[in-house]
Amino acid sequence: MDSKIIKLQIIEAGERAVIQLIKVAKEDIIKYDTEDELAADRLKNAAATKKLCIMDAFEIIKKIDEERAMLDGVDIKTTNTPKGFAESRSK
Repeated sequence: MDSKIIKLQIIEAGERAVIQLIKVAKEDIIKYDTEDELAADRLKNAAATKKLCIMDAFEIIKKIDEERAMLDGVDIKTTNTPKGFAESRSK
């Protein structure tokens, strides 16, 4: 199998994964029709899960865009090094 075809299949799978992550992120944490309130720790875990879904979706989309650009022959400059206040002003 050609590596370009494999990469396109991986991109397609990534797009499907992002759609699933969006569905999870859209679900309500608290169901309004129930009288049972979530305990504080369960609420905290649910919120953390939603945050993780959103961050994962953005990360996957970013990687998909980078891979598509490479397949199309476009050079995208990315830096994975985080810059803090001091690093950005040390010139």
